[in-house]
Amino acid sequence: MDIFNNTEVAFALKSDAELKRANFLFKMIQNRALVKVGSALTNFALKLRLPVNGLIRATVFDQFCGGISENDCLDTIDNMYTKKVSSVLDYSVEGKENEKEFDEAVKKILKIINFCEDRKSIPFAVFKPSGFGRFKIYQKITENKTLSNEEKSEWLRIVERFHTVCKSAKEKDIPILIDAEESWMQDAADNLIEELMETYNKDKAIVFNTLQMYRHDRLDYLKSLHQKAKEKNFYIGMKVVRGAYMEKERGRAEEKGYESPICSDKKATDDNFDAAILYMMDQPKMAIFAGTHNELSSHILMDLAKQYSIVPNDKRLWFGQLYGMSDNISFNLANEGYNVAKYLPFGPVKDVMPYLIRRAEENTSVAGQTSRELNLIKKELKRRKLE
Repeated sequence: MDIFNNTEVAFALKSDAELKRANFLFKMIQNRALVKVGSALTNFALKLRLPVNGLIRATVFDQFCGGISENDCLDTIDNMYTKKVSSVLDYSVEGKENEKEFDEAVKKILKIINFCEDRKSIPFAVFKPSGFGRFKIYQKITENKTLSNEEKSEWLRIVERFHTVCKSAKEKDIPILIDAEESWMQDAADNLIEELMETYNKDKAIVFNTLQMYRHDRLDYLKSLHQKAKEKNFYIGMKVVRGAYMEKERGRAEEKGYESPICSDKKATDDNFDAAILYMMDQPKMAIFAGTHNELSSHILMDLAKQYSIVPNDKRLWFGQLYGMSDNISFNLANEGYNVAKYLPFGPVKDVMPYLIRRAEENTSVAGQTSRELNLIKKELKRRKLE
């Protein structure tokens, strides 16, 4: 039997009520029009400060988020760790624009690194480049535009924030995952992260960049980075994902009249993802965090680990999924002894809403993802004789 079909292991931590709630939510998410209307109404209600926090928490928030603070997440973290599934605390507050907020974000990530140091159940910290500086600055650098003196100072502060966090991660031996964002700002982030790898990845991978493999240029980027790593003698850490901004990327490319950076179709993206995994597994000085909800890619990675004699609990290989999704992959892999971590978003309800809305929209646009979730939930409800 395919291990990913084992719903008893997948949903062992879910109560009957939680399973029924998940069933209801994924049915709702399947409806694109409903997601659109629900998102608009939720934003409207929050802007008017209507008392909807309790309703959001009891439904979509608790399905996809760990809590409103680190401490609020602890029960979920400890609970998952009883099944050997680790957590990555993801402070999912987006769209901040001023220096005070960027400095606060650094303090938050440093606090999370300290939090990780005391707990084996939280093996990574994570942040987004736009959490530490204005998106427009990254974009300007990526587009090779000249920065004003004020912007140069602003960029130096961004660089300093990255170094502050990565230095702490290195000192406390906590690997740090840096998320990828839109293509029109990513070169600036990539170049900065390369410098960080060169500085902090001398002995092993502490700093991880992210490859969004729905971009057709990412495999070439990985190979060129590998050449630099060999010349300068540093380790590469990569979170490999399919990507999160597909419709936005295609829309902008069409609007501005340039070639879309996105692969032609899903098969091309899948092939690209698997090619990156294959390339990395053959290199001794690379560490992989495979962020995937794809069962076939997970099987390929397990087979490659066997082929290259990499034991399941080797710290250079991690599987990752988002909290509230693909429990059949996460818990069954952990049950087989592999390193698995769930991305566990947290933050105040109103601030995390943009993340939650994006999650719901992504689920409606990924063919088959929501149907698979529903089929597995239904199978488990049947097994428990609840349906």
